[in-house]
Amino acid sequence: MTEPHIVVGDITRLEVDAIVNAANARLAPGGGVCGAIHRAAGEKLAEECVRVGPCPTGEARITGGYDLPAAHVIHTVGPVYHGGRSGEADQLASCYRRSLELAEARGLHSIAFPCISTGVFGYPLEEATRIALETIRRWLAEDHRVREVICCCFSESDAEVYRAVLSSMIG
Repeated sequence: MTEPHIVVGDITRLEVDAIVNAANARLAPGGGVCGAIHRAAGEKLAEECVRVGPCPTGEARITGGYDLPAAHVIHTVGPVYHGGRSGEADQLASCYRRSLELAEARGLHSIAFPCISTGVFGYPLEEATRIALETIRRWLAEDHRVREVICCCFSESDAEVYRAVLSSMIG
């Protein structure tokens, strides 16, 4: 089985078919990854987001990539963490599934995800990582066009968590 690639870097610089935006429900420019993607893509991204939004938690929308190396941006709204007893795990897994389904429907082959919901939405990194990697690995085990999945971490410390969780799943 193909495994997801874990990289450290700036998701806005990746040359893939689509990058995923950890968006807010309005798909408006925000802080963190969302703000970086909107700044790098240019004004036309925000204009298209007005047309395709809003986006409920756990769902995804697709737009053009504009000034990004990626042809598309898939916007998904992760859950705000409330202790894990309010369906957050299912909503977070849905973010990954819905993003992959949109990429598949568009005939895309490569996609890069940031760490969804682990910033201001407060999801514990290790738990969110496990959900992300389980969902992505299930997808890669099936027969889909999307075969290259990158988990793009902003910091080396986040990437170490991803590598450790992935290692525990493989071996």
